[in-house]
Amino acid sequence: MPQSALPPSTQAPAGAADSSAPRKMQPRHLVLMSLGSAIGTGLFVGSGAGIAAAGPAVLISFLIAGTMVILIMRMMGEMAAADPSSGAFSVYAEKALGRTAGTTVGWLWWFQIVIVIAAEATAAAAITASLVPGVEQWVLALAFIIAFTAVNLAGAARLGEFEYWFAILKVAAIIIFLGVGVAFIAGWLPGVASPGVDNLFNNGGFMPNGMTGVASGLLLVVFAFGGTEIITIAAADTEEPSKNIAAAISSVIWRILVFYIGSVLVMVTVLPWDSEALSTGPFVAVLHAAKVPGADTVMAVVIVIALLSAMNANLYGASRMAYSLGERGRAPAALGRLSSGGVPRRAVLASVAFGFIGVVLNYLYPDTVLMILLNLVGSSCLVVWGISIVSQIILRRRADAAGTELTFKMWAFPWLSYFALALLAGIVVLGFFDDAVRVQLLATAGLSAVLVLLAWRFERRSARRRPAAGPAAGPAD
Repeated sequence: MPQSALPPSTQAPAGAADSSAPRKMQPRHLVLMSLGSAIGTGLFVGSGAGIAAAGPAVLISFLIAGTMVILIMRMMGEMAAADPSSGAFSVYAEKALGRTAGTTVGWLWWFQIVIVIAAEATAAAAITASLVPGVEQWVLALAFIIAFTAVNLAGAARLGEFEYWFAILKVAAIIIFLGVGVAFIAGWLPGVASPGVDNLFNNGGFMPNGMTGVASGLLLVVFAFGGTEIITIAAADTEEPSKNIAAAISSVIWRILVFYIGSVLVMVTVLPWDSEALSTGPFVAVLHAAKVPGADTVMAVVIVIALLSAMNANLYGASRMAYSLGERGRAPAALGRLSSGGVPRRAVLASVAFGFIGVVLNYLYPDTVLMILLNLVGSSCLVVWGISIVSQIILRRRADAAGTELTFKMWAFPWLSYFALALLAGIVVLGFFDDAVRVQLLATAGLSAVLVLLAWRFERRSARRRPAAGPAAGPAD
Protein backbone atom coordinates (compact mmCIF):
# COMPACT_ATOMS: atom_id res chain seq x y z
CA MET A 1 0.00 0.00 0.00
CA PRO A 2 1.12 3.63 -0.20
CA GLN A 3 3.91 4.59 2.15
CA SER A 4 1.62 7.14 3.78
CA ALA A 5 -0.77 4.35 4.74
CA LEU A 6 1.88 2.53 6.74
CA PRO A 7 3.26 3.17 10.19
CA PRO A 8 6.79 4.59 10.07
CA SER A 9 8.28 1.32 11.31
CA THR A 10 7.19 -0.48 8.18
CA GLN A 11 8.28 2.04 5.61
CA ALA A 12 11.15 0.20 4.01
CA PRO A 13 12.74 1.73 0.93
CA ALA A 14 11.27 -1.08 -1.12
CA GLY A 15 11.19 -0.25 -4.77
CA ALA A 16 12.18 3.33 -4.11
CA ALA A 17 14.51 3.51 -7.04
CA ASP A 18 11.88 2.44 -9.49
CA SER A 19 11.25 6.08 -10.25
CA SER A 20 14.66 6.28 -11.92
CA ALA A 21 13.71 3.69 -14.55
CA PRO A 22 12.05 5.01 -17.71
CA ARG A 23 8.40 3.97 -17.81
CA LYS A 24 7.71 3.32 -21.48
CA MET A 25 5.55 0.20 -21.58
CA GLN A 26 1.99 0.70 -22.80
CA PRO A 27 -1.19 -0.68 -21.17
CA ARG A 28 -1.72 -3.09 -24.07
CA HIS A 29 1.75 -4.46 -23.41
CA LEU A 30 0.75 -5.27 -19.83
CA VAL A 31 -2.21 -7.36 -20.96
CA LEU A 32 -0.34 -9.32 -23.62
CA MET A 33 2.73 -9.87 -21.43
CA SER A 34 0.58 -11.38 -18.69
CA LEU A 35 -1.23 -13.55 -21.22
CA GLY A 36 2.10 -14.42 -22.84
CA SER A 37 3.41 -15.77 -19.55
CA ALA A 38 0.21 -17.55 -18.48
CA ILE A 39 -0.82 -19.14 -21.78
CA GLY A 40 1.75 -21.80 -22.55
CA THR A 41 2.09 -25.55 -22.34
CA GLY A 42 -0.31 -25.58 -19.38
CA LEU A 43 -3.13 -24.89 -21.83
CA PHE A 44 -1.80 -26.37 -25.07
CA VAL A 45 -0.62 -29.66 -23.55
CA GLY A 46 -1.44 -29.84 -19.84
CA SER A 47 -5.19 -29.43 -20.31
CA GLY A 48 -5.26 -32.93 -21.81
CA ALA A 49 -4.01 -34.43 -18.53
CA GLY A 50 -6.72 -32.55 -16.63
CA ILE A 51 -9.40 -33.90 -18.96
CA ALA A 52 -8.08 -37.46 -18.53
CA ALA A 53 -8.34 -37.08 -14.74
CA ALA A 54 -11.76 -35.43 -14.43
CA GLY A 55 -13.56 -35.96 -17.73
CA PRO A 56 -15.87 -33.13 -18.83
CA ALA A 57 -16.04 -32.08 -15.16
CA VAL A 58 -12.55 -30.63 -15.63
CA LEU A 59 -14.55 -27.52 -16.46
CA ILE A 60 -15.41 -27.35 -12.75
CA SER A 61 -11.71 -27.66 -11.95
CA PHE A 62 -10.91 -24.77 -14.29
CA LEU A 63 -13.72 -22.66 -12.82
CA ILE A 64 -12.46 -23.19 -9.27
CA ALA A 65 -8.83 -22.54 -10.17
CA GLY A 66 -9.84 -19.59 -12.37
CA THR A 67 -11.92 -18.06 -9.58
CA MET A 68 -9.01 -18.28 -7.16
CA VAL A 69 -6.59 -16.72 -9.66
CA ILE A 70 -9.03 -13.91 -10.47
CA LEU A 71 -9.31 -13.05 -6.77
CA ILE A 72 -5.54 -13.19 -6.33
CA MET A 73 -4.98 -10.97 -9.37
CA ARG A 74 -7.48 -8.47 -8.01
CA MET A 75 -5.66 -8.41 -4.66
CA MET A 76 -2.27 -8.03 -6.34
CA GLY A 77 -3.78 -5.30 -8.49
CA GLU A 78 -4.94 -3.40 -5.42
CA MET A 79 -1.43 -3.42 -3.98
CA ALA A 80 0.25 -2.63 -7.32
CA ALA A 81 -2.09 0.30 -8.05
CA ALA A 82 -1.42 1.75 -4.61
CA ASP A 83 2.34 1.21 -4.73
CA PRO A 84 3.78 0.28 -8.17
CA SER A 85 7.13 -1.45 -7.95
CA SER A 86 9.22 -3.77 -10.09
CA GLY A 87 9.53 -5.98 -7.00
CA ALA A 88 5.71 -6.22 -6.75
CA PHE A 89 4.65 -9.04 -4.41
CA SER A 90 8.16 -9.26 -2.92
CA VAL A 91 7.93 -5.60 -1.91
CA TYR A 92 4.41 -6.01 -0.52
CA ALA A 93 5.44 -9.08 1.49
CA GLU A 94 8.35 -7.08 2.89
CA LYS A 95 6.10 -4.23 3.98
CA ALA A 96 3.48 -6.53 5.47
CA LEU A 97 5.60 -9.30 6.99
CA GLY A 98 9.16 -8.00 7.15
CA ARG A 99 12.38 -8.15 5.17
CA THR A 100 12.89 -11.89 5.51
CA ALA A 101 9.49 -12.65 4.00
CA GLY A 102 10.00 -10.18 1.14
CA THR A 103 13.47 -11.50 0.33
CA THR A 104 12.31 -15.12 0.47
CA VAL A 105 9.35 -14.55 -1.86
CA GLY A 106 11.47 -12.57 -4.31
CA TRP A 107 14.23 -15.16 -4.56
CA LEU A 108 11.78 -18.10 -4.63
CA TRP A 109 9.87 -16.55 -7.52
CA TRP A 110 13.09 -15.66 -9.36
CA PHE A 111 14.42 -19.19 -8.93
CA GLN A 112 11.16 -20.64 -10.21
CA ILE A 113 11.09 -18.40 -13.26
CA VAL A 114 14.68 -18.97 -14.38
CA ILE A 115 14.16 -22.73 -14.19
CA VAL A 116 10.98 -22.38 -16.21
CA ILE A 117 12.96 -20.35 -18.77
CA ALA A 118 15.35 -23.30 -19.16
CA ALA A 119 12.44 -25.71 -19.54
CA GLU A 120 10.73 -23.50 -22.12
CA ALA A 121 13.92 -23.05 -24.16
CA THR A 122 14.53 -26.80 -24.10
CA ALA A 123 10.97 -27.69 -25.08
CA ALA A 124 10.82 -25.09 -27.87
CA ALA A 125 14.15 -26.32 -29.24
CA ALA A 126 13.00 -29.96 -29.17
CA ILE A 127 9.82 -29.21 -31.11
CA THR A 128 11.61 -26.97 -33.60
CA ALA A 129 14.27 -29.65 -34.17
CA SER A 130 11.50 -32.08 -35.13
CA LEU A 131 10.25 -29.57 -37.72
CA VAL A 132 13.70 -28.67 -39.05
CA PRO A 133 15.71 -31.90 -39.46
CA GLY A 134 19.47 -31.62 -39.34
CA VAL A 135 19.65 -28.83 -36.75
CA GLU A 136 20.90 -29.86 -33.32
CA GLN A 137 18.55 -29.18 -30.42
CA TRP A 138 21.24 -27.48 -28.33
CA VAL A 139 21.99 -25.06 -31.20
CA LEU A 140 18.33 -24.02 -31.32
CA ALA A 141 18.13 -23.63 -27.53
CA LEU A 142 21.25 -21.44 -27.58
CA ALA A 143 19.85 -19.37 -30.46
CA PHE A 144 16.56 -18.81 -28.62
CA ILE A 145 18.30 -17.71 -25.44
CA ILE A 146 20.65 -15.32 -27.28
CA ALA A 147 17.77 -13.83 -29.28
CA PHE A 148 15.57 -13.18 -26.26
CA THR A 149 18.44 -11.86 -24.22
CA ALA A 150 18.95 -9.25 -26.96
CA VAL A 151 15.23 -8.40 -26.88
CA ASN A 152 15.30 -7.93 -23.10
CA LEU A 153 18.42 -5.74 -23.30
CA ALA A 154 16.69 -3.44 -25.77
CA GLY A 155 14.54 -1.75 -23.12
CA ALA A 156 10.99 -1.93 -21.84
CA ALA A 157 9.38 -0.19 -24.82
CA ARG A 158 10.90 -2.46 -27.47
CA LEU A 159 10.48 -5.54 -25.31
CA GLY A 160 6.83 -4.72 -24.66
CA GLU A 161 6.14 -4.18 -28.35
CA PHE A 162 7.90 -7.40 -29.31
CA GLU A 163 6.02 -9.41 -26.70
CA TYR A 164 2.76 -7.76 -27.74
CA TRP A 165 2.99 -9.02 -31.32
CA PHE A 166 4.49 -12.34 -30.30
CA ALA A 167 1.66 -13.00 -27.85
CA ILE A 168 -0.89 -11.76 -30.41
CA LEU A 169 0.05 -14.71 -32.64
CA LYS A 170 -0.65 -17.12 -29.79
CA VAL A 171 -3.92 -15.45 -28.85
CA ALA A 172 -4.97 -15.41 -32.51
CA ALA A 173 -4.33 -19.16 -32.70
CA ILE A 174 -6.60 -19.76 -29.71
CA ILE A 175 -9.33 -17.54 -31.18
CA ILE A 176 -9.13 -19.43 -34.49
CA PHE A 177 -9.26 -22.73 -32.58
CA LEU A 178 -12.37 -21.55 -30.72
CA GLY A 179 -13.94 -20.47 -34.02
CA VAL A 180 -13.23 -23.84 -35.65
CA GLY A 181 -14.55 -25.63 -32.56
CA VAL A 182 -17.81 -23.69 -32.46
CA ALA A 183 -18.31 -24.19 -36.20
CA PHE A 184 -17.60 -27.93 -35.78
CA ILE A 185 -20.07 -28.33 -32.92
CA ALA A 186 -22.73 -26.27 -34.76
CA GLY A 187 -22.33 -28.36 -37.93
CA TRP A 188 -21.13 -25.46 -40.08
CA LEU A 189 -18.00 -27.18 -41.42
CA PRO A 190 -18.54 -28.65 -44.91
CA GLY A 191 -18.17 -32.41 -45.08
CA VAL A 192 -17.79 -32.79 -41.30
CA ALA A 193 -20.63 -34.09 -39.13
CA SER A 194 -21.35 -32.23 -35.91
CA PRO A 195 -20.48 -34.19 -32.73
CA GLY A 196 -23.36 -32.51 -30.90
CA VAL A 197 -23.08 -32.36 -27.12
CA ASP A 198 -23.35 -36.07 -26.33
CA ASN A 199 -19.65 -36.32 -25.41
CA LEU A 200 -20.34 -34.12 -22.39
CA PHE A 201 -22.60 -36.78 -20.88
CA ASN A 202 -21.57 -40.13 -22.42
CA ASN A 203 -18.81 -42.47 -21.19
CA GLY A 204 -19.74 -42.29 -17.53
CA GLY A 205 -21.53 -38.95 -17.51
CA PHE A 206 -20.36 -35.40 -16.98
CA MET A 207 -18.41 -36.39 -13.86
CA PRO A 208 -17.16 -39.93 -14.68
CA ASN A 209 -14.57 -40.04 -11.89
CA GLY A 210 -16.66 -38.23 -9.29
CA MET A 211 -15.37 -35.46 -7.05
CA THR A 212 -12.04 -37.29 -6.76
CA GLY A 213 -11.53 -36.72 -10.47
CA VAL A 214 -12.46 -33.05 -10.13
CA ALA A 215 -9.94 -32.72 -7.30
CA SER A 216 -7.23 -34.43 -9.36
CA GLY A 217 -8.04 -32.20 -12.30
CA LEU A 218 -7.88 -29.14 -10.05
CA LEU A 219 -4.36 -30.05 -8.95
CA LEU A 220 -3.31 -30.38 -12.59
CA VAL A 221 -4.88 -27.16 -13.89
CA VAL A 222 -4.12 -24.75 -11.02
CA PHE A 223 -0.46 -24.55 -12.05
CA ALA A 224 -1.49 -23.65 -15.60
CA PHE A 225 -2.40 -20.17 -14.33
CA GLY A 226 1.08 -19.48 -12.97
CA GLY A 227 2.72 -16.44 -14.52
CA THR A 228 -0.24 -14.06 -14.44
CA GLU A 229 1.44 -12.21 -11.58
CA ILE A 230 3.98 -10.76 -14.03
CA ILE A 231 1.41 -8.07 -14.82
CA THR A 232 2.06 -6.45 -11.42
CA ILE A 233 5.81 -6.35 -12.13
CA ALA A 234 5.37 -4.91 -15.61
CA ALA A 235 3.02 -2.20 -14.34
CA ALA A 236 6.00 -0.39 -12.82
CA ASP A 237 7.39 0.18 -16.33
CA THR A 238 4.36 2.17 -17.54
CA GLU A 239 3.73 5.92 -17.53
CA GLU A 240 0.69 5.76 -15.21
CA PRO A 241 1.05 2.47 -13.34
CA SER A 242 -1.77 3.03 -10.86
CA LYS A 243 -4.25 3.68 -13.66
CA ASN A 244 -2.92 1.09 -16.09
CA ILE A 245 -2.79 -1.85 -13.68
CA ALA A 246 -6.50 -1.56 -12.94
CA ALA A 247 -7.50 -1.57 -16.61
CA ALA A 248 -5.02 -4.32 -17.51
CA ILE A 249 -6.09 -6.70 -14.76
CA SER A 250 -9.77 -6.24 -15.60
CA SER A 251 -8.97 -7.12 -19.21
CA VAL A 252 -6.75 -10.10 -18.41
CA ILE A 253 -9.31 -11.67 -16.08
CA TRP A 254 -12.03 -12.21 -18.68
CA ARG A 255 -9.59 -13.15 -21.44
CA ILE A 256 -8.08 -15.92 -19.34
CA LEU A 257 -11.53 -17.31 -18.58
CA VAL A 258 -12.56 -17.25 -22.24
CA PHE A 259 -9.33 -18.75 -23.55
CA TYR A 260 -8.93 -21.48 -20.95
CA ILE A 261 -12.50 -22.50 -20.25
CA GLY A 262 -13.64 -21.90 -23.83
CA SER A 263 -10.86 -24.07 -25.25
CA VAL A 264 -11.47 -26.91 -22.79
CA LEU A 265 -15.22 -26.78 -23.39
CA VAL A 266 -14.59 -27.26 -27.11
CA MET A 267 -12.25 -30.20 -26.40
CA VAL A 268 -14.62 -32.18 -24.18
CA THR A 269 -17.58 -31.46 -26.46
CA VAL A 270 -15.89 -32.52 -29.70
CA LEU A 271 -14.20 -35.72 -28.48
CA PRO A 272 -14.88 -38.35 -25.79
CA TRP A 273 -13.03 -37.39 -22.62
CA ASP A 274 -11.20 -40.73 -22.52
CA SER A 275 -9.80 -40.36 -26.05
CA GLU A 276 -6.07 -41.13 -26.07
CA ALA A 277 -5.45 -38.42 -28.66
CA LEU A 278 -7.15 -35.86 -26.42
CA SER A 279 -4.96 -36.71 -23.44
CA THR A 280 -1.68 -36.33 -25.37
CA GLY A 281 -2.41 -33.44 -27.75
CA PRO A 282 -5.85 -31.87 -27.18
CA PHE A 283 -5.62 -29.05 -29.71
CA VAL A 284 -4.25 -31.29 -32.46
CA ALA A 285 -6.90 -33.93 -31.68
CA VAL A 286 -9.75 -31.45 -32.13
CA LEU A 287 -8.32 -30.05 -35.37
CA HIS A 288 -7.84 -33.58 -36.71
CA ALA A 289 -11.46 -34.40 -35.90
CA ALA A 290 -12.51 -31.23 -37.73
CA LYS A 291 -10.39 -32.38 -40.72
CA VAL A 292 -8.18 -29.29 -40.69
CA PRO A 293 -5.23 -30.01 -43.02
CA GLY A 294 -1.73 -29.82 -41.55
CA ALA A 295 -3.03 -29.69 -37.97
CA ASP A 296 0.10 -31.33 -36.53
CA THR A 297 2.50 -28.84 -38.09
CA VAL A 298 0.26 -25.83 -37.39
CA MET A 299 -0.07 -26.68 -33.69
CA ALA A 300 3.64 -27.49 -33.38
CA VAL A 301 4.44 -23.99 -34.64
CA VAL A 302 1.82 -22.46 -32.31
CA ILE A 303 3.21 -24.31 -29.31
CA VAL A 304 6.75 -23.15 -30.14
CA ILE A 305 5.45 -19.57 -30.35
CA ALA A 306 3.64 -20.05 -27.04
CA LEU A 307 6.79 -21.34 -25.36
CA LEU A 308 9.00 -18.56 -26.73
CA SER A 309 6.45 -15.89 -25.84
CA ALA A 310 6.27 -17.23 -22.28
CA MET A 311 10.06 -17.44 -22.12
CA ASN A 312 10.40 -13.81 -23.20
CA ALA A 313 7.85 -12.61 -20.64
CA ASN A 314 9.42 -14.73 -17.91
CA LEU A 315 12.92 -13.42 -18.63
CA TYR A 316 11.55 -9.91 -18.32
CA GLY A 317 9.87 -10.73 -15.02
CA ALA A 318 12.92 -12.49 -13.60
CA SER A 319 15.24 -9.61 -14.50
CA ARG A 320 12.96 -7.02 -12.91
CA MET A 321 12.65 -9.06 -9.73
CA ALA A 322 16.45 -9.46 -9.57
CA TYR A 323 16.81 -5.71 -10.15
CA SER A 324 14.39 -4.94 -7.32
CA LEU A 325 16.15 -7.31 -4.93
CA GLY A 326 19.50 -5.73 -5.78
CA GLU A 327 18.17 -2.19 -5.49
CA ARG A 328 16.70 -2.97 -2.05
CA GLY A 329 19.91 -4.56 -0.80
CA ARG A 330 18.46 -8.08 -0.82
CA ALA A 331 20.85 -9.25 -3.56
CA PRO A 332 24.27 -8.12 -4.90
CA ALA A 333 24.12 -4.36 -5.47
CA ALA A 334 25.26 -4.77 -9.10
CA LEU A 335 21.87 -6.30 -9.95
CA GLY A 336 20.14 -3.11 -8.82
CA ARG A 337 21.88 -0.85 -11.35
CA LEU A 338 20.40 0.50 -14.56
CA SER A 339 22.12 1.23 -17.85
CA SER A 340 21.97 4.72 -19.35
CA GLY A 341 18.90 3.53 -21.24
CA GLY A 342 17.16 2.44 -18.06
CA VAL A 343 17.68 -1.32 -18.58
CA PRO A 344 18.80 -3.55 -15.68
CA ARG A 345 21.37 -5.28 -17.89
CA ARG A 346 23.18 -7.13 -15.11
CA ALA A 347 19.88 -8.48 -13.81
CA VAL A 348 18.93 -9.62 -17.33
CA LEU A 349 22.28 -11.36 -17.85
CA ALA A 350 22.19 -12.99 -14.42
CA SER A 351 18.70 -14.34 -15.07
CA VAL A 352 19.49 -15.64 -18.53
CA ALA A 353 22.79 -17.16 -17.33
CA PHE A 354 20.99 -19.38 -14.88
CA GLY A 355 18.50 -20.34 -17.57
CA PHE A 356 21.34 -21.22 -19.93
CA ILE A 357 23.00 -23.35 -17.26
CA GLY A 358 19.70 -25.18 -16.93
CA VAL A 359 19.62 -25.85 -20.67
CA VAL A 360 23.18 -27.22 -20.59
CA LEU A 361 22.38 -29.47 -17.63
CA ASN A 362 19.27 -30.70 -19.38
CA TYR A 363 21.36 -31.52 -22.47
CA LEU A 364 23.89 -33.45 -20.40
CA TYR A 365 21.38 -35.17 -18.10
CA PRO A 366 18.04 -35.01 -19.94
CA ASP A 367 16.23 -37.50 -17.71
CA THR A 368 17.19 -36.15 -14.31
CA VAL A 369 18.40 -32.61 -13.74
CA LEU A 370 15.58 -30.53 -15.21
CA MET A 371 12.89 -32.71 -13.62
CA ILE A 372 14.55 -32.36 -10.21
CA LEU A 373 14.71 -28.57 -10.62
CA LEU A 374 11.11 -28.38 -11.83
CA ASN A 375 9.98 -30.42 -8.82
CA LEU A 376 11.79 -28.00 -6.53
CA VAL A 377 9.85 -25.02 -7.88
CA GLY A 378 6.74 -26.85 -9.08
CA SER A 379 4.44 -25.40 -6.44
CA SER A 380 6.26 -22.10 -5.86
CA CYS A 381 3.30 -20.22 -7.28
CA LEU A 382 1.20 -21.46 -4.35
CA VAL A 383 3.72 -20.00 -1.89
CA VAL A 384 3.83 -16.68 -3.75
CA TRP A 385 0.05 -16.51 -4.02
CA GLY A 386 -0.47 -17.44 -0.37
CA ILE A 387 1.95 -14.82 0.95
CA SER A 388 0.47 -12.24 -1.44
CA ILE A 389 -3.02 -12.88 -0.05
CA VAL A 390 -1.79 -12.47 3.53
CA SER A 391 0.12 -9.32 2.53
CA GLN A 392 -2.97 -7.80 0.91
CA ILE A 393 -5.09 -8.44 4.01
CA ILE A 394 -2.50 -6.83 6.30
CA LEU A 395 -1.74 -3.83 4.06
CA ARG A 396 -5.42 -3.19 3.30
CA ARG A 397 -6.22 -3.09 7.01
CA ARG A 398 -3.38 -0.60 7.53
CA ALA A 399 -4.60 1.56 4.66
CA ASP A 400 -8.18 1.52 5.97
CA ALA A 401 -6.98 2.37 9.48
CA ALA A 402 -4.95 5.29 8.09
CA GLY A 403 -7.93 6.53 6.05
CA THR A 404 -6.05 6.12 2.76
CA GLU A 405 -8.28 6.20 -0.32
CA LEU A 406 -7.35 3.42 -2.73
CA THR A 407 -7.99 3.82 -6.46
CA PHE A 408 -8.37 0.08 -7.14
CA LYS A 409 -9.89 -2.11 -4.46
CA MET A 410 -10.38 -5.79 -3.77
CA TRP A 411 -14.02 -6.80 -4.00
CA ALA A 412 -15.95 -7.41 -0.74
CA PHE A 413 -12.90 -7.06 1.50
CA PRO A 414 -12.08 -8.92 3.71
CA TRP A 415 -14.46 -11.77 2.92
CA LEU A 416 -13.29 -12.58 -0.60
CA SER A 417 -9.67 -12.28 0.49
CA TYR A 418 -10.26 -14.89 3.18
CA PHE A 419 -12.22 -16.99 0.68
CA ALA A 420 -9.26 -16.97 -1.71
CA LEU A 421 -6.96 -17.99 1.14
CA ALA A 422 -9.30 -20.84 2.04
CA LEU A 423 -9.40 -22.02 -1.59
CA LEU A 424 -5.62 -21.99 -1.74
CA ALA A 425 -5.33 -23.88 1.55
CA GLY A 426 -7.82 -26.46 0.25
CA ILE A 427 -5.74 -27.00 -2.89
CA VAL A 428 -2.60 -27.52 -0.79
CA VAL A 429 -4.40 -30.07 1.40
CA LEU A 430 -5.68 -31.89 -1.70
CA GLY A 431 -2.15 -31.93 -3.05
CA PHE A 432 -0.91 -34.12 -0.21
CA PHE A 433 -3.27 -36.88 -1.36
CA ASP A 434 -1.63 -36.98 -4.81
CA ASP A 435 1.80 -38.60 -5.00
CA ALA A 436 3.29 -36.36 -7.70
CA VAL A 437 1.92 -33.13 -6.24
CA ARG A 438 2.97 -34.14 -2.72
CA VAL A 439 6.58 -34.49 -3.92
CA GLN A 440 6.41 -30.98 -5.44
CA LEU A 441 4.85 -29.48 -2.31
CA LEU A 442 7.48 -31.00 -0.03
CA ALA A 443 10.33 -30.05 -2.37
CA THR A 444 9.11 -26.45 -2.63
CA ALA A 445 8.60 -26.31 1.15
CA GLY A 446 12.19 -27.46 1.63
CA LEU A 447 13.51 -24.88 -0.83
CA SER A 448 11.43 -22.16 0.84
CA ALA A 449 12.78 -23.11 4.26
CA VAL A 450 16.36 -22.88 2.97
CA LEU A 451 15.65 -19.45 1.43
CA VAL A 452 14.03 -18.24 4.67
CA LEU A 453 17.13 -19.28 6.63
CA LEU A 454 19.50 -17.64 4.11
CA ALA A 455 17.41 -14.45 4.01
CA TRP A 456 17.29 -14.28 7.79
CA ARG A 457 21.04 -14.77 8.16
CA PHE A 458 21.73 -12.23 5.39
CA GLU A 459 19.51 -9.67 7.12
CA ARG A 460 21.15 -10.29 10.49
CA ARG A 461 24.61 -9.70 8.99
CA SER A 462 23.41 -6.61 7.11
CA ALA A 463 21.87 -5.20 10.28
CA ARG A 464 25.17 -5.61 12.15
CA ARG A 465 27.12 -3.87 9.36
CA ARG A 466 24.90 -0.83 8.85
CA PRO A 467 24.89 2.05 11.37
CA ALA A 468 22.03 2.34 13.80
CA ALA A 469 19.04 3.89 12.08
CA GLY A 470 15.69 5.09 13.20
CA PRO A 471 12.42 3.27 12.74
CA ALA A 472 12.49 4.03 8.99
CA ALA A 473 14.99 1.22 8.49
CA GLY A 474 12.10 -1.24 8.67
CA PRO A 475 11.63 -4.51 10.54
CA ALA A 476 14.49 -6.98 10.40
CA ASP A 477 12.30 -9.97 9.78
